[in-house]
Amino acid sequence: MELRDLIVTPIVLFIVYVLAYLIRSRVTDVNTRRYFIPALTVKIIGALAVGFIYQFYYGGGDTFAFHTHGSRIIWEAFFDDPSKGLKLFFANGEFSGDVFKYSSKIWYFKDPYSYLVIRIAFLLDLLTVSCYSATAVLFAVLSFSGIWALYLTFYSTFKSLHFWLAFGILFVPSVFFWGSGILKDTLTLGSLGWMTYSFQQVVIKQKVALQFVFIFFLAAFLIFFIKKYILLSFLPALLIWLTASYFHKIKNIVFKLLITPLIILVCIGLGYITIQQVGRDDPRYALSNLAKTAQVTAYDIRYGWGARFGDGSGYSLGELDGSFGNMFRLAPQAINVSLFRPYLWEVKNPLMLLSALEALSCFVLTLWVMFKISPKRFLFNLFKPEVLFCLVFSMVFAFAVGISTYNFGTLARYKIPLLPFYFTAMILLYHYGKLKKTVNEFI
Repeated sequence: MELRDLIVTPIVLFIVYVLAYLIRSRVTDVNTRRYFIPALTVKIIGALAVGFIYQFYYGGGDTFAFHTHGSRIIWEAFFDDPSKGLKLFFANGEFSGDVFKYSSKIWYFKDPYSYLVIRIAFLLDLLTVSCYSATAVLFAVLSFSGIWALYLTFYSTFKSLHFWLAFGILFVPSVFFWGSGILKDTLTLGSLGWMTYSFQQVVIKQKVALQFVFIFFLAAFLIFFIKKYILLSFLPALLIWLTASYFHKIKNIVFKLLITPLIILVCIGLGYITIQQVGRDDPRYALSNLAKTAQVTAYDIRYGWGARFGDGSGYSLGELDGSFGNMFRLAPQAINVSLFRPYLWEVKNPLMLLSALEALSCFVLTLWVMFKISPKRFLFNLFKPEVLFCLVFSMVFAFAVGISTYNFGTLARYKIPLLPFYFTAMILLYHYGKLKKTVNEFI
């Protein structure tokens, strides 16, 4: 905390809220208006809380590596000599003599994935005179724009569920906490929201407009260059959403049954091609190396750098040997740990308690929905297009982060992209389950 935080942050907050009130009427209606400012507020609170937690609880961490030991150094170089600042901004990880005194202080200078976050933070620093808390507020605003777009995506189809969708997308504690500060997760979460919204507009609702296409590819670009493994889970889910949407419109049951095998094969083929394309320039995410990457990442976080911040919160699903067979055998445990753990008896610190309570809520909600609407209706409605899309992404992503993290502290942050989609799936399952439908209509 510095003097500039006390001076600049209130000014930035004032401007943010003035703009928020000015645009609210354009992005809300009579149902959603009540959620807009509260949802923005919890995101801002989350952004500021992340800074306090990292400073006073962890004693350092990623958020300061991105800002204090990252974007602020570029900002200082820029005001010393704009040419040097721009050179640092466009640097590709190679040290050079005229900017070495700056680049040598940037912790993530040679990490291209983290350096993109630093570049974005620098652009915001130009508006905030490199005030950490003010820049964090602007990160929260970026993320909020995407999460609000995600909310509108589902609200546009299920208007009667505005309250529950708001609760499950906008006000999930770990999502507005870990998805708001100066972190990779803030940008990827917001980008996921915008990708989902623009995909629905262009592909599902067929409102082909240049701005939606641009938003989709910009959001995909950010995710690809920050955390491309998210795309490995998300793009196949989008393909399934598209396929299920058209499949659901077919009324002839016999024809549906006949083309189902073909659709499954097409989805598998397109999913395979998508995964290959996403990972082609990074050996770690090539399909043949995914199991080994999961093993290395899990053990690195469990026993390496991640252990420093885990506070004894490591977990194990069993021995990883870097093979696909071994990895898929652990899939049920990986999904379970992402959604329903840590259990209350595994809690070892205050942050783990919050994660455990959220995981318990997720477990109780799942059981409540399943038995409230009956297991039969639960299973039938899994194949509704929006439900299938949300569940495919959340399950695949739960498996991916659960198998490759091995630390509850890190997992709490890494799993936030799946939570809005999982809660949305449960809300929609309950909604469909309460409707009076025949078995034929479910098919």
